[in-house]
Amino acid sequence: MEAPIITATLVRRIEWSDTDAAGHQHNSAIMRFVEACEAQLFRDLELPDYFGQAPRVRHEVNFRAKLWFGQEVTTEVSLRRVGETSMTFSFRVWGEAFGDGPRRPAADGEFVTVFVPWGGEQSAPWPAHIREAVLDHAH
Repeated sequence: MEAPIITATLVRRIEWSDTDAAGHQHNSAIMRFVEACEAQLFRDLELPDYFGQAPRVRHEVNFRAKLWFGQEVTTEVSLRRVGETSMTFSFRVWGEAFGDGPRRPAADGEFVTVFVPWGGEQSAPWPAHIREAVLDHAH
């Protein structure tokens, strides 16, 4: 796999509201963690206008292990590709060592966003300032 263009990392703890009745994470919690990390990436780039104009058009999640209430979780989102109208991201979520258990991958996957201008209904080319801000941070 090629090197990411830019990566963000976010650490948080599994809260009670992130769990189901069995005490482990609800599947939707993974996506909230990924979206929070994606938001951090674009806040770090000072691109608030990304939000509300970048809907998902594809999303894939591979669930690997359970996360438990109180466990610390690290999420990493990496921008892998910038196209004319889309961006492709990969993500990894892992649970830090908890109780007697080791650090374990909890989920990974990929998602694609497209640029849809305010009031629009279909994708359009990314604005130059967004493309430039992202590509200027390439590793």
